[in-house]
Amino acid sequence: MLIYLVADYGINDPAFAEVSQQLLKLLPSAKIQCLSVPAFSTLATGFWIAQLGLNSGPSERLIYHNCAPRQDNKEARVNNEGEGLTYVKLVNDVNVVGVWAGYTLSFLKDYVSLVKEVNVSRGGSQFRSRDVFPAAAVALVKGETQLLGNEINLSQIPDPPSDRVVWCDGYGNMKTSIAADSIDLPHQTSVTIRIGDVVSDALYTDGTFEVPEGTLAFAPGSSGWVRCDGTTVRWMELFLRRGNASKRFNQPPVNQVITYQPR
Repeated sequence: MLIYLVADYGINDPAFAEVSQQLLKLLPSAKIQCLSVPAFSTLATGFWIAQLGLNSGPSERLIYHNCAPRQDNKEARVNNEGEGLTYVKLVNDVNVVGVWAGYTLSFLKDYVSLVKEVNVSRGGSQFRSRDVFPAAAVALVKGETQLLGNEINLSQIPDPPSDRVVWCDGYGNMKTSIAADSIDLPHQTSVTIRIGDVVSDALYTDGTFEVPEGTLAFAPGSSGWVRCDGTTVRWMELFLRRGNASKRFNQPPVNQVITYQPR
């Protein structure tokens, strides 16, 4: 089984090793791939859960995620209690287990065959993803359903925002939550992009390399998946040939609002 461990521990944080160790104790034959998202970024977490879970991959696949800002209750926490654990079975039979917080399930809500609470302790440890949750996750992927609790109504899961930065890759390209098929402009249209306090000209195209070097492209990127109706969603990216789009916009954080308008 392939396990994607998606969490906000921090790049090269030993927490990844500790959680992996517990998962492998229970599933010794599993292969684990770790993905670090920005601290408390449920939007980036939700985006990558969907990108990894909804695209083709091994049939035996678990996405184990932990991004728990503990923002569901502003009062003092008793026994390190945080947001609860959930289990999702996607329409392609991929298993998703992790904390439901903010937007972690938002990109999945149209692709689930089952989504339920998991009856495990919401507290007991500051490090629940190591000490409390692995045993439940492994039991669920083995088909043991005793821990499944109440079904979660999809209306309770917020829709993903349609105007945010969701990721910046190592080249400075910025992925957004703007669906490519939501834009009704002729290709090669000059547009004005605003992210935070920074404004820049860009060229709206249907391919990121269809611009001269030094030009900012606003184009469908490499991320997306097939919807249940058979259509494909592609997410818009900002791409600066021979440059760094993120630096042009002063390296905006994930969840920053992005707007565009034709010039």
